Amino acid sequence: MHRSGFVNIIGKPNVGKSTLMNALVGERMSIITNKPQTTRHRIIGILSGDDFQVVFSDTPGYIEDPSYKMQEAMNRFVHSTFEDADLMLFVTDVQEKYEEDDPIVQKLKRLDIPKFLVLNKIDLVKPEEILALIKKWNDWINFEETIPISALQKKNTDTLLKLIFEKLPEGPAYYPKDQFTDRPERFFVSEIIREKILELYEQEVPYSTEVVVESFKEGVTKKGENLIRIAATIYVMRKTQKAILIGRQGSSIKKLGTEARKSIEIFLESKVFIELHVKVRDNWRNNEKALKGFGYQG
Repeated sequence: MHRSGFVNIIGKPNVGKSTLMNALVGERMSIITNKPQTTRHRIIGILSGDDFQVVFSDTPGYIEDPSYKMQEAMNRFVHSTFEDADLMLFVTDVQEKYEEDDPIVQKLKRLDIPKFLVLNKIDLVKPEEILALIKKWNDWINFEETIPISALQKKNTDTLLKLIFEKLPEGPAYYPKDQFTDRPERFFVSEIIREKILELYEQEVPYSTEVVVESFKEGVTKKGENLIRIAATIYVMRKTQKAILIGRQGSSIKKLGTEARKSIEIFLESKVFIELHVKVRDNWRNNEKALKGFGYQG
């Protein structure tokens, strides 16, 4: 018998959804930083074996009061996960505050598929606090399983995976068994560059940027080693942000390029030459044409 299904991961920003998916799939699927709103798109990670295939879907964190059209588009990605899941993983952490009338809670109550409560960051609180949270959540929602975990430490993630396998319906493989995502390599390159922007720059700048890979050319060096030449454009909303990204005499963007290249080389398992440019696109987060071009709207 072959089991397969779509397992969607939802929750608010910065609760560890991307860290969890990376732990479950075993690939560096979603960029992870300590800043909220890191994941902007719905990203699929595929875990396959001889007799199973799990299609995980990592979504942006749900934003209660979107400030601009980009966040509205991110919320649409979240809503779409309620429509095509065979199993829902609701991720919250031990420090999060929820009320029973929260929109996510209400949607989960109405959802008529298996639902797992994944309580993350259990290493931060005492056991009795974990038990109190488990009781509160299960009083609100009829969860099939409740799994306290530490995604970062991969604590109990094996147990979670075992329970997921048990709940999968019988079905075919939806993707080739050697495929681990539905996204092209250049998508992950742009995400890695954006991850480095989040790590290296402060305040509003990282949230005002979007990265587009303009070219991705595979070749070889004079020594016969694989070499991938990448050109990417970083879009910002204001000239002042462009100046900050570039830095004095180009020092900041040079550091960004170095850090991005190191991570991209690990991801692609190849030598990489990267060229970065910065352009201003006024208020792109509220521009529907720009958002469509950046892949936020169909």
